[in-house]
Amino acid sequence: MSWKRVVALTLCAVAVIYSAAILLVQRLLLFPAPEVRTSVHRPVDALQVWLPTSSGQAEAWYLAPLAGDTRPAPVMVFFHGNGELIDLVAHDFQTPRSWGVGVLLVEYPGYGRSAGSPSQATVTAAALAAHDWLRAQPAIDKDRVVAYGRSLGGGAAAILAAQRRTRALVLESSFTSVRSFAHRFWVPEVAILDPFDNVAAVESYPGPLLILHGNDDKLVPPNHAQALAKASHRAELHMLSCGHNDCDRPWGVIRKFIAANAIVSP
Repeated sequence: MSWKRVVALTLCAVAVIYSAAILLVQRLLLFPAPEVRTSVHRPVDALQVWLPTSSGQAEAWYLAPLAGDTRPAPVMVFFHGNGELIDLVAHDFQTPRSWGVGVLLVEYPGYGRSAGSPSQATVTAAALAAHDWLRAQPAIDKDRVVAYGRSLGGGAAAILAAQRRTRALVLESSFTSVRSFAHRFWVPEVAILDPFDNVAAVESYPGPLLILHGNDDKLVPPNHAQALAKASHRAELHMLSCGHNDCDRPWGVIRKFIAANAIVSP
């Protein structure tokens, strides 16, 4: 066998191995689900909901408003970051509950106690099932649903807003698309299995969009937020003095935004 043929076969073998590694490893990097705690830190007043999907049941917690009136309540559907669980974020939402807003925390397939494995398809299925569950609840105002996602959760929230009727969309520390990170790992964009194309989603979304992003975000640089704002028809962009995982949730900004869109009273 000539040396040229040996080199060619070696390069082909390397390419096959590298391509297989890309397919096997990328979901481990995109969905690093934390270890499930032995004890569940579910708030005592949280309603545990099981959402049916083709990959099995996904867990969600509904936190009812702490204040309000007899009318059906607005609701915030929240999708967390890729290294989080609903267990870890439930305590963050007492503030909107005090405004009279219900909160639905949606877990991803393969995370926590949810069945299945995470992918764009299964996360989308859980998000749509969450919206369908909300629409069946008489205590919830179907016309005042806010989709809210942080980091990877922005992909789920944007898809939900693009595919189901929502009053407003909030993206915190989110990205334009997973494909935009492919070059960091020497991966061709076409090889990305779960692109979560947020630019395409917000381009098709006619409602108001609030974008929150840290000025010092090194994981998802601020230019992602600027590109999302440019792609939207009705975006408000608020830059925060923080990085990616150390941002305090700016509830004052969020309340002003949802009040301006008649979701809560000013």
